Amino acid sequence: MGEVSYKGHRYPAEIIAHCVWLYHRLPLSFRDVEELMLVRGVIVTYETIRQWCAKFGPVYAAGLRRRQPRPGDKWHLDEVFLTINGRRQYLWRAVDQDGNVLDILVQRRRDAKAAKRFFRKLLKRQCTSPRVLVTDKLRSYQAAHRAVMPSVEHRQSSTRPGAVGAAVLRRNSLAPPMIRQ
Repeated sequence: MGEVSYKGHRYPAEIIAHCVWLYHRLPLSFRDVEELMLVRGVIVTYETIRQWCAKFGPVYAAGLRRRQPRPGDKWHLDEVFLTINGRRQYLWRAVDQDGNVLDILVQRRRDAKAAKRFFRKLLKRQCTSPRVLVTDKLRSYQAAHRAVMPSVEHRQSSTRPGAVGAAVLRRNSLAPPMIRQ
């Protein structure tokens, strides 16, 4: 998939690129993109946007993936207590030393099985393992570390739960809004 050619299309390359970017970068449907373009004075159907996304989407998606920052070799993991619909949930999150969010997972449990599940999901998504793993002193992390990635150095910090990830996340300007603990 080399250079993108817009030859033979009715609309300018900027409009096509913007529609495809909107669809792939934001959680929008084809009809949502159609409405956004209509607000800007461009009349284009959702079917045309669908065809553009099918044709140019893989090239744009590959470009977006290439520009994603590579994860660092030091990962900070912690969990945050949430209340969702009146039930206590746990938001497990992993952040690298540069503040890039590697993964998040919301679960109802906070035991070793839940930690193992999060570790496996994290390793599968990142396709690499860290050099150092920094966690709080929750014992579930120790059990999951021994079972899933025993060759990785494991450090435990003595900070309060949620502080490690929050401190690293604050450095990242693209981080999602913090969830109240």
